Amino acid sequence: MTSAESAVAVAIAQRRSLLHSDAIQRVLAFGALIVLFAIFSVASPNFLQFDNIVGILLATSVNGVLALGVTFVIITGGIDLSVGTVMTLSAVMTAVFISVWHLPLPLGILAGLATGGLAGLVNGSLVARMRIPPFIATLGMLNIAKGLALVISGLKPIYFNDTPEFNRLAMGSIAGGLLEVPNAVFVLFGASIVASLILTRTVLGRYAFALGSNEEATRLSGVNVGRWKAAIYALAGMFSGLGGVLIAARLNSAQPSLGQGYELDAIAAAVIGGTSLSGGEGSILGTVIGAFIISTLTNGLRILSVPQEWQTVVTGGIVILAVYLDIVRRAR
Repeated sequence: MTSAESAVAVAIAQRRSLLHSDAIQRVLAFGALIVLFAIFSVASPNFLQFDNIVGILLATSVNGVLALGVTFVIITGGIDLSVGTVMTLSAVMTAVFISVWHLPLPLGILAGLATGGLAGLVNGSLVARMRIPPFIATLGMLNIAKGLALVISGLKPIYFNDTPEFNRLAMGSIAGGLLEVPNAVFVLFGASIVASLILTRTVLGRYAFALGSNEEATRLSGVNVGRWKAAIYALAGMFSGLGGVLIAARLNSAQPSLGQGYELDAIAAAVIGGTSLSGGEGSILGTVIGAFIISTLTNGLRILSVPQEWQTVVTGGIVILAVYLDIVRRAR
């Protein structure tokens, strides 16, 4: 066994000691989701209507995809505040390729994914190579992506009027029949499966846990920490790019002023789902559950006519509670 493999083995052994509590965290998160459904179902007869459930699923699709990428970064002990505006920039680039340059639809989608991946790679390089703290590096990227989206779009939305099939990619349904669930929901589930396989079955996933558990030990064992950290941020950026493609297809337009604030919901979904801000712990299943909790809570409060500002207060309070419970759990 090489020294690098030894470091990974140690990180995996440390992680196994937390598996029991991590499973409990996911069960508690799923229980919280069920409780929310029960409360809002009693509070409003409209909550369990099929159209409203589909609305929750659709709202979760974009935030859930963003949260998948954030999960990888947080597991390494980092943070990414730029996912929302990188999503917007990716949507704008997709629109430029398809609606402005009239290039084929697949090229536009690839442009969105590549834009997100490039932004993530820059984030990772700033953090890993230049040793800039993740908070500062990604905060800077937040503003860069926001500004570029406005400049490239000319401060105006770009519509996909000539390519109605693009909208159908997200809002159409391969299911058909009575259960007409938008394709965007299936994209979320598919992306979740891919993310879970990467996290649990690949070297990149194992190194993510190793970096979050003990970065210095991983470096001393011969692992190229900078390279793998940059790769993880680039992967997170690609999920942001996918989110950009999804939201552009869903809205049938690229809105250059949209995006800021999405990063908070994405981080909240990961934390509520059990991903530790201290690094070294997290799961894709927990993140997906956390994303559904955020969407369900927002939808339920909206149905009950709770003002937007109070919805934000409630979401913030839940994130603080989730972080506190994580601190208590790790202290034990």
